[in-house]
Formats: sequence, C-alpha cells, structure tokens
Amino acid sequence: MSIRVLGNRVMVKRAEADRTAGGIHLPESAQERPQRAEVVAVGEGRKLDDGTVVAPDVSEGDMVIIAKYGGTEITIDGEEYLILDADQILAKEA
Repeated sequence: MSIRVLGNRVMVKRAEADRTAGGIHLPESAQERPQRAEVVAVGEGRKLDDGTVVAPDVSEGDMVIIAKYGGTEITIDGEEYLILDADQILAKEA
C-alpha cells in the first residue's frame, strides 16, 4: 500500500525502546511510549493566505522528538506508523 501525506503533516515510525539506560530489558506493558521517531514521509507544507507554501522543517530519514500523545496511529503492511501535524514535532536531532 502506498500513502501520500497531505498538507502540513508528517508520517513517522516510532523508535524501538525496549531497554533502560542501564540496559535492563522492559516488557512491552511497562514501556513508555517512545518520543523518538524516524520521519518516513512529509507533506507539501502549509499554505499561507497569499498562496505560498511553507514546507516543514524536516525531511525523510530525520530522527525527531515528537509529542508523547499526538498524532493518529495507523498500520500499513503490518508496520505501525504515526501521522501528526508538523507542529507536533518538538525537535530534530542534529
């Protein structure tokens, strides 16, 4: 299945977080939702009143920090993704 992200939205895949900083393995039920994610697709951006389009500050492949409970979860071909507004991206890893 192919998806095209529209508008000022970004599709990300959450990073795996199955160990603590000390290396202890946590069961899935005890894990917090990861806030690190990889950008998979980016929409064209938001349109201003004068018709110009402002592209999001991220591109495919970027690692970002996202809002903990933002976005809409979807499953495509057995993989879980999150579609969120570009404003819900808090930071981009350098």
